[in-house]
Amino acid sequence: MSTPTKNFSYVVEAGVAVITFDMEGEPVNTIAPQVSQEFEGLMTRAASDSSAKAIVIISGKKDTFIAGAKIDFLQTIKTAGDASALSRQGQAGFDRLDAFEKPVVAAIHGACLGGGLEWALACDYRIATDSPRTSLALPEVQLGLIPGAGGTQRLPALIGAQAALDLILTGKTLKAKKALKLGVVDEVVPAPILRQIALSRAGELADGTLKIERQRGLAPSIAKSKSFPEILKGLTNREAWAEFALEDNPLGRKVLFDQAKKQLLKKTRGKYPAPEKALEVVRIGLEKGMKAGLEAEAAAFGELVMNDISKRLVEIFFATTALKKDNGVADPKVKPREVKKLGMLGGGLMGGGIAYVSAALSGVPVRIKDKDEAGAGRAMAHVRSLFDERVKKRSLTWREAEKAMALVSATTDYSGFKRVDLVIEAVFEDLKLKHQMVKDIESVCGPETIFASNTSSIPITEIAKASKHPETVVGMHYFSPVNKMPLLEVITHKGTADWVTATCVEVGKKQGKTVIVVNDGVGFYTSRILAPYMNEAAFLLSEGADIAELDRALVDFGFPVGPITLLDEVGIDVAAKVAKIMHAAFGDRMLAPDTTDALVKDGRLGRKAQKGFYLYEHGKKGEVDTSIYALTPQGKDRKRFDRSEMAERCALQMVNEAIRCLGEGVLRSPRDGDIGAIFGLGFPPFLGGPFRYADAQGLGKILLRTEHFEERHGKRFTPAPLLAEYVKTGRKFH
Repeated sequence: MSTPTKNFSYVVEAGVAVITFDMEGEPVNTIAPQVSQEFEGLMTRAASDSSAKAIVIISGKKDTFIAGAKIDFLQTIKTAGDASALSRQGQAGFDRLDAFEKPVVAAIHGACLGGGLEWALACDYRIATDSPRTSLALPEVQLGLIPGAGGTQRLPALIGAQAALDLILTGKTLKAKKALKLGVVDEVVPAPILRQIALSRAGELADGTLKIERQRGLAPSIAKSKSFPEILKGLTNREAWAEFALEDNPLGRKVLFDQAKKQLLKKTRGKYPAPEKALEVVRIGLEKGMKAGLEAEAAAFGELVMNDISKRLVEIFFATTALKKDNGVADPKVKPREVKKLGMLGGGLMGGGIAYVSAALSGVPVRIKDKDEAGAGRAMAHVRSLFDERVKKRSLTWREAEKAMALVSATTDYSGFKRVDLVIEAVFEDLKLKHQMVKDIESVCGPETIFASNTSSIPITEIAKASKHPETVVGMHYFSPVNKMPLLEVITHKGTADWVTATCVEVGKKQGKTVIVVNDGVGFYTSRILAPYMNEAAFLLSEGADIAELDRALVDFGFPVGPITLLDEVGIDVAAKVAKIMHAAFGDRMLAPDTTDALVKDGRLGRKAQKGFYLYEHGKKGEVDTSIYALTPQGKDRKRFDRSEMAERCALQMVNEAIRCLGEGVLRSPRDGDIGAIFGLGFPPFLGGPFRYADAQGLGKILLRTEHFEERHGKRFTPAPLLAEYVKTGRKFH
């Protein structure tokens, strides 16, 4: 007979107590104080239940084991001391589970993340399903935190320091088979038999027919060996030798942690404290024992919860969560229509990438049209290469890849387009060509087929003028490379139907994208705020700034790459073309220096031409090509600029333009502006986006600095009217 509590049920089957976690009224299981109290009560009951010789913990949710701690609860914590106390409570609870007198088996299906994995690590045996829905991770660093319930201690003890650090410092996700290989789980089974196998293993552990032998610090293959000769044989594996030395050798451990910190700082540039704290906490546990490690973990957890960087990252988490529930229109009752087939015009890198995410992630058949057979062949080859890459990384089996690849086909005419529900064009940035695409599609497809343009600069209103059904015309602006960049910018003009917007938003979500909806205008949002940022970098270059120093200044600020490197990647000719479009639309405020035109005339188009600001050899970026300075007003003579001033000038241009976009109604909210800048353009996540950054700096300060630069450099720094208005009224964006 099953006995339920608010969030759990308890039933004894074949001598095993099955505790099912099914959080009331929630789509996924998360950990909060009430949940912990209920669970401890059930474990107390299981301890005294003579009919139960072992315990199985399983989830009642469809595709989630435990998704981690309840993040919004963390936001209610007022002090670091309170956060540390919460960490110690979690540690104590899992310590009791770890030391429980009866065997405990964790039956894992779906997401097992953060506190959920810490929960499973405290069990005696872990079984995971082979479902693609099953994933295991300690992703706390992505929220500016560290595992706070023993994860920094139990994971290294289980799989060794090197493997554990790789997971804890990056927050990377493991699929079940990789988790088995590392020793994070003990067994992988098909989902339909998870409960059955978990009950069997629990019984076998209880009666002693299943014995688990793990030796701390050895690779799983070695840990399962039973004799010293077998251990020695296993140590012929290079990774096993390294792990063996690092676990027991203080000098080896020092090398490991010194190298880990060096690599860490290379990636974070000291901007993200959580990975450094995690590294230190793991080291303390290995050197001084688990008790010291747990205390260090609790102290660091408390400190990080109250850190501004964690608050910014948590805010991003909530913003993206809210966007997952947003249909993109004012009326939440508007439902998207089903897209059963997608047409793709243009099979280049963008078109092929869009076809790939549509087939691979949303399972929708895609028909690609290109101008000739060679183009169609290249499109199919590009899609195939993206599937091959996933097979190589073992995130897909070759059978899964072949099944998804079979959804993609290519043609040189409009055969196969008659029944498509959505057509996305990714052809050249030429309005006449796009108008022709609209007319062609409307002659072939039905009146309610959606026409979406992947343009990055041409207003959707202009494209819709060629349509007999302008309500079905919309923008879907993807970012390159499509398979890696997380943002999709959906652009609506005044006549776009709500159902069209909602449908495109839903398509983007199924493609794995974070989707923002913006109103039409030249450059929309992301291209528009990028333009003055890039222009300012070009002005600095014209004034005599050193290319490498300018790039370093913005990387130090927090961008993933500098603006000059980005120019080479985007294409200097593309940037010059966009600059002219922006100048025509916004006047001298968006005027770019003449330098880019001179570079294009010299054949310097960037990486694609193997000739730009940097030298390229066999496709790899090298040092600055100093000969480029001869094409700038200052010539070879370079001036010394303060890095912080260079970064401020470029960043302020982006922030100021973002505020203009909000004031003009291009953006629906500051939230969308922050997410668009972070996910589409690499604005530093730890700063929270342009609007969070402006709030944190103080809008009065932002206004003063833009006015200061306006006096020195002219109207391109004129403050956004909304900025002045907010300062006058004492308002903030968030």
